[in-house]
Amino acid sequence: MAKSKVISSIDIGSSKTAVLIAQYRDDESTSKIHIVGAASAKSKGVRKGQIVNIEEAVTSINEAVEAAERMAGYNISKAWVSVGGAHISSQNSHGVVAVAQPQGEITAEDSRRVLEAARAVSLPVSSEIIHVLPREYTVDNQEGVKDPVGMTGVRLEVDTHIITGSAPVIRNLTKCVSEIGCDVSGLVFSGLAAGEAVLSDTERELGVILVDIGGGTMSLAIYVEGALSYSHVIPVGAANVTKDLAAGLRVSLESAEALKMFMGKDKSREDEIDISGLNLPEELKTISRKTLVEGIIRPRLNEMFQLVAGELKKSGLAGLTPSGLVITGGGALTVGLIDSAKRIMGSTVRIGVPTDLSGLVDEIDNPSFAVSVGLIKNAKNLFDDGQNMGTGISLPSLPGMDKISGKGFIGKVGGWIKSLLP
Repeated sequence: MAKSKVISSIDIGSSKTAVLIAQYRDDESTSKIHIVGAASAKSKGVRKGQIVNIEEAVTSINEAVEAAERMAGYNISKAWVSVGGAHISSQNSHGVVAVAQPQGEITAEDSRRVLEAARAVSLPVSSEIIHVLPREYTVDNQEGVKDPVGMTGVRLEVDTHIITGSAPVIRNLTKCVSEIGCDVSGLVFSGLAAGEAVLSDTERELGVILVDIGGGTMSLAIYVEGALSYSHVIPVGAANVTKDLAAGLRVSLESAEALKMFMGKDKSREDEIDISGLNLPEELKTISRKTLVEGIIRPRLNEMFQLVAGELKKSGLAGLTPSGLVITGGGALTVGLIDSAKRIMGSTVRIGVPTDLSGLVDEIDNPSFAVSVGLIKNAKNLFDDGQNMGTGISLPSLPGMDKISGKGFIGKVGGWIKSLLP
């Protein structure tokens, strides 16, 4: 019987920290990942995707991790972690090498060498490479090669997409995870992870724009011919809508958030909406949909998608994305979002929800868990390929887990004691 493999992920966002624990078997005919633990906690010490208070951030991460561990009955020892924020930048690069054995076949080592050649780009002192993602290879004069291993040639070239981040920000992120007794198996750009969770192969091949709307930021990922070709983080998110509601209605941020979530689920078409069931401290009983949506929410959404349209124009890939726009993340549930996106972007729009999952699906069947699920899927793909291609930061291999003998804290202490034994 094939051994069950376990993968865990931690998505540290501006508004919430989400933790997933999943497992799958080598002999499974289905590609579905079985979710055995899922939990989230309100983020503290995080602003616009970056750690601003390590102690508060560690508390939030620990709360979510322990809740997921209790649900799964395991202790997370390693996890894949998302990285986002305005410090993320990207560029495309080209690498060329001579094939080691010109009369033989191109090997995985040749592929690794050409990716290393593509990494040789000029970066600011404080920047660190997170991903080197191959877009396409060229073998001699044959372009458009997706996987050169096994082919024959003397010259191997690659076009790559390189994603970089601030080294201090990345160190703060990994330190927070390490503080709870968990190793970081790898870092994945949140936009790339979200794409793994919600995009189909057809959409990626035809060309698609993915926007992951979080609390403080929007991660943008543009795919052309099956490969990530442009990525960017816009420092505006769903929290801006909440702040506008709070200011416009003169209510607290908590009340504004509750109202925003309620409107996202409300399917009625009536203008006068009964909100007495929310029991807001401001004692609001009814509210006008027109005032709320058209007067407050829509102007902010229009501004957000104008920023996305500006980045699309800047990328030079406008017109190469016939699959349109896929929106995911917690902010994707904002009322009126699809209408604003269609109006500003002038393309088809759909909401991306994680697919191909089993187990605790009801817990994560919404866009806000897209990055968490994408981290799991990305790790599984690398595990299946037997390589760590595309992960720029050298980190340990895939995460494992240790069975808890007691509570989460006791399990962690036990693991630490065992590591000291000869």
